[in-house]
Amino acid sequence: MPSLNARSPVLAHDLVAKAPETLEPPALESKFAPAAAAWQRLDAWLTQPRSARSVVVWLSLYLALAANWPLWHELARLGGAPSVYVPSIALMALLMVCGTVALLSLAAWTRWMKPLWLAVVVVAAVAQHYMLSYHAVMDPTMLANAMQTDLHETRDLMSWTLLLRVLLVAALPAWALWRVRIAPMGLLSQAWRNALLLVAAVAVAAGGALAMNRQLAPLMRNNVHLRYMINPLASIYSASAVVLKPMFARSKRLIPVAGGATLGASYAAQARPPLFLLVVGETARADHFALNGYARDTTPALASRQVLSWRNVHSCGTNTLASVPCMFSPLGKAAFEARKDDYENLVDVLQAAGLAVFWLDNQPGGCKGVCDRIPHASAVDQLDPAMKSALCDGDECLDDAMLKGLDQRLAALPAERRAKGVVLVMHQMGSHGPAYYKRSSADAKRFVPECKTNALAECSHAELVNAFDNSIAYTDRFLGQAIDWLQAQSGRYDPAMLYLSDHGESLGEYGLFLHGVPYSFAPEVQKHVPMVMWMGPRMGERAGLSRPCLEGRLDAPLTHDNLYHTVLGLMDVQTSSYKPPLDALADCRKAG
Repeated sequence: MPSLNARSPVLAHDLVAKAPETLEPPALESKFAPAAAAWQRLDAWLTQPRSARSVVVWLSLYLALAANWPLWHELARLGGAPSVYVPSIALMALLMVCGTVALLSLAAWTRWMKPLWLAVVVVAAVAQHYMLSYHAVMDPTMLANAMQTDLHETRDLMSWTLLLRVLLVAALPAWALWRVRIAPMGLLSQAWRNALLLVAAVAVAAGGALAMNRQLAPLMRNNVHLRYMINPLASIYSASAVVLKPMFARSKRLIPVAGGATLGASYAAQARPPLFLLVVGETARADHFALNGYARDTTPALASRQVLSWRNVHSCGTNTLASVPCMFSPLGKAAFEARKDDYENLVDVLQAAGLAVFWLDNQPGGCKGVCDRIPHASAVDQLDPAMKSALCDGDECLDDAMLKGLDQRLAALPAERRAKGVVLVMHQMGSHGPAYYKRSSADAKRFVPECKTNALAECSHAELVNAFDNSIAYTDRFLGQAIDWLQAQSGRYDPAMLYLSDHGESLGEYGLFLHGVPYSFAPEVQKHVPMVMWMGPRMGERAGLSRPCLEGRLDAPLTHDNLYHTVLGLMDVQTSSYKPPLDALADCRKAG
């Protein structure tokens, strides 16, 4: 066999033809050489010493581009034609960059600020995810609600989409901040340069706002939510307001309203004490109750028990933190939101009058301070291990858990108070999102297929509505079982139940999801809530109520402001804070 060498042209040619792989590495290197060279040039540019101020300017420009797509989309939607929205986007971009530069100029010092700069990027990325996924806005109420979210609720909000979106926004600046070199500078020299950058940013923003005030003022006045979509400024401002405002606010006094509360004449010769169950619903929409005309039969259990369902009731707020304390307050929405001090509430008055009052909570976030001065417990407390395994995921349980061991909870209340009357408050998990599929048991899922993820954008609208309606159907079954339990107590008590949700929910209407939109521009579905009452015959007689009259007033406009006075009237509790015009039952109470 002839030898193969470079001096044999034929064989050398054969070698090239038969073994092309010997040329592949150089070819690959040649193919990727331009990209590698560009990357090296970028890396070399980054590693050149530069001032902290230049870094925050570049970072601000990047955030305006990469972390504000919800705002740009909303401006385009509101503007309609490009000739209208392009100038608006340009102006908002200018204001956003200047605002972010002004904020970050306060941290433009040394390389030790890099973790803080990266934290701002991550905050912006997370905020953008929730604005994209749920069309939330980063106002103080939303941030306050988020800060009270516990581990279970947080878990429901986590998803691979969140991780991916955060990485897409934060990965490049993370690498850039790691590689960039910050030139050292004296403290005084750094200080006056930072101050100059701050002044310049504010001046440019003010100049732009003044020059475009004719377009900007009506846009922001008519679309208040836009100011809470400016990322990351809105999130930082709102979080700061939530954290810092209480530090500078005066310590709130607890103003007593329960003093002098007494039981009315109906208790003097009662054959049996009243047993009143007040169920505080969670995230239920009035328009998804079949009782109120919804096309789907979501409330068969309640319908079969001849309940009364008011169809025109509106909430005090659009989230639990705002609504629950407000609905139990004697002040009403306007005065409650303007208050400088705290006030005793409905359950304080009921307890002061001598009734046995107990709060049972199935909300991880608790009663928001309402039950602090009365006996209260969590649904998971004292739950049998087998029952806990069947109904709970850790400490997060289906609402049926509140009905387990209820006889024992009732018997544990002080006997002298039980002899006068009992008020039980149950705070539901209800239809809390985004994991609606977790709010109903497998045997209660009547509407399929349902959305089985907390990443709502991955589901069709029909699947999302199915999951939500299953949660409403589960609430219906829960309330039906609660009524059955009350009827079983009729030998010893005169029972009644009132159910009222704390707020509603958006399921994609107007591109919105979940709840918590500021009340002034929140959609109707986040404020229109169900209110349902069941009364045993003797309770109706005891309260002197005419059922035909009540049935004729189910379309009367009511709000959470009515709850305080309606319960006091029904329970015949005498107190100076009771206002008959706000008692939803007063007009149907027989004279004498």
